[in-house]
Amino acid sequence: MTNQTTASDSSHAGLRWGILATGGIAHAFTRDLRTAGREVVAVGSRTPESASRFAAEHDIPHAHGSYEELAADPDVNIIYVATPHPGHRDAAALAIQHGKHVLVEKPFTLNRDEAVALRDLAADAGVLVMEAMWTRYLPHMVRLREIIDAGTLGDVRTVVADHTQRISDAPSHRLNDLSLGGGALLDLGIYPVSFVCDLLGLPTEVRAVARLQETGADAEVATVMSHPSGAISTTVSSSRGAGPNTAHIIGTEARIEISGVWYAATDFRVVAHDGTVIEEYRTEIDGRGMQFQALEAEALVAAGRIDGDILPIDETVGIMGVLDDIRAQIGVRYPQEG
Repeated sequence: MTNQTTASDSSHAGLRWGILATGGIAHAFTRDLRTAGREVVAVGSRTPESASRFAAEHDIPHAHGSYEELAADPDVNIIYVATPHPGHRDAAALAIQHGKHVLVEKPFTLNRDEAVALRDLAADAGVLVMEAMWTRYLPHMVRLREIIDAGTLGDVRTVVADHTQRISDAPSHRLNDLSLGGGALLDLGIYPVSFVCDLLGLPTEVRAVARLQETGADAEVATVMSHPSGAISTTVSSSRGAGPNTAHIIGTEARIEISGVWYAATDFRVVAHDGTVIEEYRTEIDGRGMQFQALEAEALVAAGRIDGDILPIDETVGIMGVLDDIRAQIGVRYPQEG
């Protein structure tokens, strides 16, 4: 069986988005918001010049030369935080304090303590705060969870997922600078770690090994984790070499083979233990696919909810705790943590 999915219907009225920070991920997200027909009304940057350039490129009516101005903009009711992750907590807190709903780029924060602070702040304010783990909202991920829930795989015993890229080895690069939250784990490893937690639950045991760079940031990290059902997961993340980035979900009756790149919109096959292909899933979407998380955020707010089912805020907090555990085992600590 082949399935095709296109962007969701964008005819309903949605929220008015503000974009906080103007880096590459902000451009990608804003393009996908436009693809889905969402309303982007403002952008905020640390300088008026950067905000104006971004606004002109994306036809955004309001450009603010500070994050504070964006957070105070009365036309904005939800803000996407796209700073490097050491800035997530303060930027999201600023937005929450101005009564805005917030979608925060992953990783949600630098550590679990910061995640708890944001969760509690949003709860007190009665606004949505959600991690922008866009992969979870992609159509192929929705479908594979349906297949697992239907029991097609039998008991899921193993999940294997990697995220490996070839990125600059310059010590000054953001990914290699501990003061900027550098390292493969928080930038790349967050994807497979979140994925296995989605399918198997937060781990009951975590074992991790890594190779550190001269800067102290992690270049490669591998994990083996046990989960509440007794299932085992393995993940590998690397910033120094690009692999195929495939993933496998292995059950007692069948397995799911997710094509590369598994964490982006892609295809998968469901294969029985005897090799019979049970289902072939094909994904066709408009844009990169970051719009699906935005549509979910809008749907939650429209329903009067400040938390979701696909990635509840308590799970985000738990995943940050898993990343803390991994970093403790491999010896990575950020200067901001004292």
